Amino acid sequence: MKKTTENNHKITLWLIRILIFVSAVFILAYFFPRQGKTFMAFEEGRPWAHSLLTAPFDFPVYKDDAVLQQERDSILNTFEPVYIVNKEISSQMTDEFEKKLNEYTGINLSQTQKEQYLQSLREIYSKGIISSENQSQLKADKKSGILLLENNVTQNKSIEEIHTPKSAYESIMSQYGDNFSRHILQSSNINEYLTANLLYDSITSNKIREELLQQIVPSEGMIQAGERIIDRGEIVTPELYRILTSYETALSKRNDINPHQEKYIIAGKVIVFGAIMLLMYIFLAFFRPRLWRNTRAISLIILLIVVASTAAFIVSSRGLYSIYYVPLTIVPIIVVTFFDSRTAMYAHLITTIISSFAAPLPIQYFFMQLAAGMATIDSLNNLSKRSQLFRCSVIVFAVYALTYVGYILFNEGNINEISTHMLIILLINSSLVLFSYLLIYIFERLFGFMSSVTLVELSDINSPLLQQLSEEAPGTFQHAMQVSNLAAAAAHHVGANAQLVRTGALYHDIGKLMNPSFFTENQSGADSPHKNLDLVESARIIISHVNDGLKMAEKQGLPMQIQEFIATHHGHGKAKYFYTTYCNQHPDEEVDESKFTYPGHNPQSKETGIMMMADAVEAASRSLKEYNHEAISQLVSRIIDAQISEGLLKDTPLSFRDVETIKETFTDKLMTIYHTRIAYPTLNAKKDVKAEEKK
Repeated sequence: MKKTTENNHKITLWLIRILIFVSAVFILAYFFPRQGKTFMAFEEGRPWAHSLLTAPFDFPVYKDDAVLQQERDSILNTFEPVYIVNKEISSQMTDEFEKKLNEYTGINLSQTQKEQYLQSLREIYSKGIISSENQSQLKADKKSGILLLENNVTQNKSIEEIHTPKSAYESIMSQYGDNFSRHILQSSNINEYLTANLLYDSITSNKIREELLQQIVPSEGMIQAGERIIDRGEIVTPELYRILTSYETALSKRNDINPHQEKYIIAGKVIVFGAIMLLMYIFLAFFRPRLWRNTRAISLIILLIVVASTAAFIVSSRGLYSIYYVPLTIVPIIVVTFFDSRTAMYAHLITTIISSFAAPLPIQYFFMQLAAGMATIDSLNNLSKRSQLFRCSVIVFAVYALTYVGYILFNEGNINEISTHMLIILLINSSLVLFSYLLIYIFERLFGFMSSVTLVELSDINSPLLQQLSEEAPGTFQHAMQVSNLAAAAAHHVGANAQLVRTGALYHDIGKLMNPSFFTENQSGADSPHKNLDLVESARIIISHVNDGLKMAEKQGLPMQIQEFIATHHGHGKAKYFYTTYCNQHPDEEVDESKFTYPGHNPQSKETGIMMMADAVEAASRSLKEYNHEAISQLVSRIIDAQISEGLLKDTPLSFRDVETIKETFTDKLMTIYHTRIAYPTLNAKKDVKAEEKK
């Protein structure tokens, strides 16, 4: 059953690795520029850095966007929108107004008067009425006239001749100066019979607009196949710049025409990016097996590589130097913070190789990014302060600037070729490195890793939990401090994470806060509460501090790495004092060892193994009657050898040499802690000289 579970776990792990790998490769292939927009790097006003370029095929020289826009604007200025004359509206409104006049009561209107009012309405409709919105749009577009479409025939109409419902009403009222007619028109609500009869024809208008725009010729002149375009060292003039960009456009169109070739290009991208990502996998599998077995670690590393490379792909087409805006050095900063410098260097190398495929000047780009990444890793051996990140940012900019200037001088031999614009971009790139501090915090929360910055924050003895420990269990707090110093010193000598050990040691006994008086280091000469308890109950209270500590740690939100120290600092060992005493008192009884065994599991890392040894040695050292090198050395060896013989350290990667180094470190540290102090002499009282003389 256990073997089946392990096999299922391995299969799941491999499936996750494969899924991450395939996803990364296809994301990179998808976001890689379809056709490198800058097939060769060039910039207007600067020398052509490549060999002689001749046209491999005929292609047109396209006009500048500004010229094309000017021609479009010029043509559109002559364009007049099309409106349809809706005769039904004018006829309907006239008939309804006539009906209104016939039904008018109070004043008898003659037929002549009615006909006069109707004629005024017909004349207004014959000139045309458009909506106020359409009139506002015509004025905004600065149009002086429109095209009226009637019976499939168009005629020009000046805007000044056309009315809106409001101006039509004012025009009719102005025709009649007598109050009688004005009263009749107002009381019959003639304004309700004035509505737009000229309707905008969007379909015909758009068709005419497109026909006008099609008259624009997008190109001027042709470059013949075999014609010389530019040679190395020549300045890219505005005219040559247009020719080169036209060549790029023509080249892209020719490539787009061949879908069969596009399939091969996609396949090539998948193969290339797959091979590069496979190198990262091989490195982790052979040289970082601990990370290889951790899907969260693989996910984070691959995510950083893919995001940084994709960002470089996206911005690469925005300009010659735009790819340098992407701060690739954030990748090694985050990796070295969570893992190690070698993994960080490899991840940065992979990222730089992938990104270089989209760089206009790949050799220069690769050289500068590689140097900056190495400087970044060297300057962040152990990130624990914000000032280190600022210093790293300054170093990155200095390396960028130095490598850029050196490369330009090496290739061009002219200091005037150094671009101030490029230096500004590099400064922005280096400044963006500071955002990695925020990203470290985000990735800590997302992936559950722990940075040295967090370890430093947790090891602050003024934190609420450690403050509580120092006040309610001062003996335990002092014990934790001593264990922290011992373990950190040993970890430093055997290449373990000293900061992690130091922080874990400070929290390993927080479970004793539940019953502080039951632990000897917190008893100040008073009777022990164990006097009134049987040995089994006493053992239960003692060993419960492990589970109590884990509950407190989870409640306080301590990282899993710190909780591991709480769970393993006694491993699967026993509360020896109570176990041995019980065995001696019950020689004929078969003892239930589970009642005296700690619930935690054995240490599985160098750090937790060192902490277990330091905890036991520090506690035992308090019972020594004399503190000399021989006594301390024997105590250290006896305690650690006993742990090894019980199998408590068998799951740790500590070697025999590491164990001997740890023993020596513990002995030296304890000798320093318990060093013999000299006895200070007391000052003898001076004799009273005057009193002696009187005698």
